[in-house]
This record gives sequence, structure tokens and C-alpha cells, in this order.
Amino acid sequence: MATGLAVVFPFFLLGNPSGHDFEFHMHSWMEVLSQWHTGIFYPRWAALAQYGYGEARFIFYPPASWTLGAALGAILPWKAVPGAYVWLALTFAGCSMFLLARQWLSRRDAIFAAVLYAANPYFLLIVYWRSAFAELLAGALLPLLLLYLFRVEEIGSKAVVPLGLVLAGVWLTNAPSAVMAHYSLALLALTLTIVRRSPRIIGYVALAVLLGAALAAFYILPAGYEQKWASIGMTLVPGVRPQDNFLFTTIHDPDHNRFNLLVSLVALLEILLFAAVAFSSRNERHRQPKVWWMLVVWASAATFLMSSVSFFLWQHLPLLRFLQLPWRWLLCLNVALALYMSLSWKRWWYRGLAWLIMLGALLFISHRTQPPWWDNAAAISAFHKQHETGAGYEGADEYVPVDADADSVRHCAALVALGGGGTAQVQMLQWGPETKLFVADAAQPGKLVLRLFNYPAWRVEVNGHVVEAETQDDTGQMLIPISAGQNRVELSFVRTRDRTAGGMISLLTATGLMLSWRRRVSSSSMALVAERK
Repeated sequence: MATGLAVVFPFFLLGNPSGHDFEFHMHSWMEVLSQWHTGIFYPRWAALAQYGYGEARFIFYPPASWTLGAALGAILPWKAVPGAYVWLALTFAGCSMFLLARQWLSRRDAIFAAVLYAANPYFLLIVYWRSAFAELLAGALLPLLLLYLFRVEEIGSKAVVPLGLVLAGVWLTNAPSAVMAHYSLALLALTLTIVRRSPRIIGYVALAVLLGAALAAFYILPAGYEQKWASIGMTLVPGVRPQDNFLFTTIHDPDHNRFNLLVSLVALLEILLFAAVAFSSRNERHRQPKVWWMLVVWASAATFLMSSVSFFLWQHLPLLRFLQLPWRWLLCLNVALALYMSLSWKRWWYRGLAWLIMLGALLFISHRTQPPWWDNAAAISAFHKQHETGAGYEGADEYVPVDADADSVRHCAALVALGGGGTAQVQMLQWGPETKLFVADAAQPGKLVLRLFNYPAWRVEVNGHVVEAETQDDTGQMLIPISAGQNRVELSFVRTRDRTAGGMISLLTATGLMLSWRRRVSSSSMALVAERK
């Protein structure tokens, strides 16, 4: 907790660091909180994104980070929310690493591992340069992934449920990190199986993967099925493709190159430090071969995947390209580095010097390449005003409906207008995030043009009859055919079959787990009573 507070202390003096994803997350948190106030517990459609035309952001972006951010926004001033979020995420990360390290280390040494992990250079890079809040929260779960994999070997099937819960948690926090976690788990499980010559480990891990996917199905199934309705391909445009973001890669974008140089130098420093620790403590392989091999293999794989020679894997392994940024594997490298350094270097001054070198190098390199940006309270208030006034905010192109063009729409267009140069009197009754109701009185038949992107989940009724909405060719706006006279139009963002199926799978899985847990508790209680008698 103290380490997390130390990391966010500059926030009190300079404001909030405005990294690459800062506005995206702030607007998401504000939008979710505003929808909670209207009674929408689980938002799906970001109504104010794209300056009021909307996007399916909350279908594709996992819920954990925007739920936590909105919850903090409900009890704190918005200018304090990013710092509180970061503090909680780093505290959680330290606690996770402590639980992992405590399996082999004393309490003091485990606390050092926790502090080192919570304040590792890549986390600082996320906080001050990237503002990738969901990725930061996912990083707090990775030590638990390794912890419960070790438990699979020790207690077998009893570790399947906690490992499955960790995997579900990663899915619900950050999709790229979930892909990374599953590839890591597969590699680590294979390594552990070879070291221990125990094939049953693979079976237990496979069960945990299925359990995690089932628990998170209410998010995974819609996010996978509805990709065909959105411009998800925009996640792989030039500049954010894997081939553009390998270590020390340059493209025709000076800003990109400066940041890539910063993260590449940080990665190189961590790789060299891990290599130094591994070489100086190579005898640990004989005392703890299981831990030694798993950490070395994990760190080596992460290093390989950050280099351009691994491009063939990024092209062919399923979903790997959607990580976009190969240096995201620093999340995994830092788990291995923090634990391995704590296990291998017993002298405190070695550890402290290594951490100070990493911190000093980060500060020096960033000063020479790209210092962080800062937003003050006034900037945060300006974001909030965009929500209060309904003006909306800039969205993310990958969540826009597939036929929409966010660059061609007018930001100040009327909510409802009659196309083709006609006129209609419009009485607005409700214009909510997922329900819109109005009456349009037209002298002649025509098509209403809405300040809303068309998406298959929108259900349209005109005078009580369901009609098929059309899509305007150049913008992707919704077109609703009406007849002459008075037309009562109602739009509802309905639950599609994929969301229903995903929700049922998650509900049945969670119910089954709860019933199983209750039976085990009852059996244990009865056995204890019988023993006492």
C-alpha cells in the first residue's frame, strides 16, 4: 500500500499523467456512471461516444476496469479517480506477488518481491505514459496465474476452480492480457509437465481454461460473435500492428518512434537484469528445478516474442496479433523478474541497487526521449462537462458499427431530422442510452435521419409495428421510414441471442460452482460434528 502511494504521489503535485489511453478510460468511467444513474447496471452501448452517435464499446471492452473506475467516480471527485484506481491496482499487484513469493520466501523477502513487482519499470510506464488502466489491473492477476499452476501440481483437481477464477478475471479485465495469460499458461503447464513428468497437469489446466471461459462467457461470447457488426479490424491499422511495435522498430511516425525507443530501452534493461540474475544464480536450478525452469522459460518466451524474429508466430498463432504491441509481454517478464530476483539474490543491497538502477534508467531515458504529459483538474472538468451537456466525446474507431464513418458525421446535428430536404415536427419524449422515444409529424412520407449509428441490436417500432431500420450510405446513421401524419417511434437496444446465451452459460456455471462449494462446506461440517461426537 505504501509503495502504491509512493508511485501516485506525483499526482498530488502535478495532476494526472495523461497517457495514450487516458481520455478513453476517463470517458468510459463517466459514461458508465451516468448510465448507472438511469438504471442501466451493465451498459452495452456507449451512447455519448462519437459525439452522440454511439458505439458498441462496452460489448467489446471487458467490464472490470470501467466498473471499478465508475465506482470510484461515484464516491470521489473525478480528478482523484485515476490516482485512486492506480493505487488500488498496484496494491492488488503487490498482494498477489506476496502470495506467490511466500511459497518459498520468508515474510520479509516476500514483501520485497511484492514491492519490486508493484513498482516495476513497466508498471510505471503504464501509469505515467500509457494510462492503460485495464492492462495495469490485469497485471495484478498474473502472479496468481503462476501460483495456482503450482497448486495444480500439489493438490490436483482442488486447484482447478481457483485457477479458472483467475483466468475468468483476466478475461473480464483486459482481452489482450487474457490472450497473453492463456499462451503463458499453456507454455508453463507444458514446462511443469516435462519437469515433473506428470501429464495430469495438462488435463487439470485444460479444465481450468474451460471453467474460466464459461464464467466469463457473458462477455466472451458477445465480444466474439458481434465482431462482424463492428470495425474491429481498426485495432490493427498501421502504427498499432505487431510488426510496427517490436523492440527498436521505427516507422514514419516520430511520436511512435520516441515512445517505442523508451519502452524498448526499458525492456532491454529488464532483459539484461534477468539474464544477470539467472547467470549468477544458476545453481538454483538444482535446488528448485521446478521454479527455475518455469521462470526462465517464461522470461525467455516473453523476450523472444518482443523481438522481430518472432513475427511468424504473430502471423499464425490464433488471436496473438490482437495483442497489437509485442512489448506488452513485459507484464509477464516482470512477474518472473521480481520473483527470481527475490529468490536468487539474498543480499538486500543487491536488490535495492538493481531496483534503483531500473528506476534511474527509466527517469533518465524518459527525460531524453519522451517525458509524460499531465492533465490538471480543469481538463478533467472539461471531460465531465461533455457528459453533462450531452455533447459527447471522441470515440474509438474499432467499436463503431461496420458501415459507419465517424469522420463524416456532423457533431452538432439534430437528434432527429427528416431526410431529403423535407420537414417534420419532432416531439422528443425520451433520448436515453438504450431507449429512445419521440413523435414525428410529417406532411409526407420519408425517412428520418437519426443522430445515431445503426447497429443490429437496435429494435425499431413505428406506431407499434416493428420496422427494419436502414443505414445511410455515407455516414452509417440510422434511417427510419415513416408515413405521412403522426408517427410514434420507439427504439430499444435489445438483448441479442449471443448475449442471452453467454449470460446463461455464465449463470449456470457460477450456480454450479456455488452449489458444489456449499456441498463441500456441508460435508466438512458434518464430518467435523461426527468427529467431535
